[in-house]
Amino acid sequence: MDSKSSVQDLVNPRLSKAQLAYQWIKERISTHEFMPGHRLVLSTIADSLAISVVPVREAIRQLEAEGLVTFEKNIGAHVSMLDASAYERSMETLGILEGAATALAAPFVTAEDIALARELNKQLETLLDDFDAHAFTEINHKLHQVLFDRCPNNRLCDLVASEWDRLGNLRESTFSFVPGRARNSVAEHYLIIDAIAAGSPAAVIENLAREHRAATLRSYLASRQNTKSNSAEI
Repeated sequence: MDSKSSVQDLVNPRLSKAQLAYQWIKERISTHEFMPGHRLVLSTIADSLAISVVPVREAIRQLEAEGLVTFEKNIGAHVSMLDASAYERSMETLGILEGAATALAAPFVTAEDIALARELNKQLETLLDDFDAHAFTEINHKLHQVLFDRCPNNRLCDLVASEWDRLGNLRESTFSFVPGRARNSVAEHYLIIDAIAAGSPAAVIENLAREHRAATLRSYLASRQNTKSNSAEI
């Protein structure tokens, strides 16, 4: 999309100008066009969208509430910086939310959903030998969405999506830091898929999904600790 876009160019005319500004900014954060630390000048964004600064300010407040934007007095708004502790908190939160959503969705997952999840996991397997962290992350996201998308609690699904977006801002791909984690991740996907297909109890499915996320976090933290230790030895 051209940076000099008008509101009319932004897809859904039923959305308010604040919602359109929110989508426009969030898209640029998620694609890393606006990198962490990028200053968000309200008047510049408003000019790009041919709207006033009022809806832009509303959009910035919403993004700040989601943790994607940081506002500092006398400085203004900028895309939130990379924060290891924030990443850890988001991973812990996502594990809880996604585990619950996956368990609630399980009774409504169809045979077609199971087949699609298995196919996506096979695609992940093909990436293991010639590893592409970005592609792996994209397909991994699609697979998890298939597994929790039929959750009847829409609010819970919204919270899961929000944490995915927040993680995408904090780390473009966890697997770029811990590529060795990918193989175990694929194996764990099969365990979750098989449990859903077999009609396992909700507690079993939730625990598998939560432990899957926790294992990724543990792998990342161990890698980070090793990096610190190696740096200290140099």
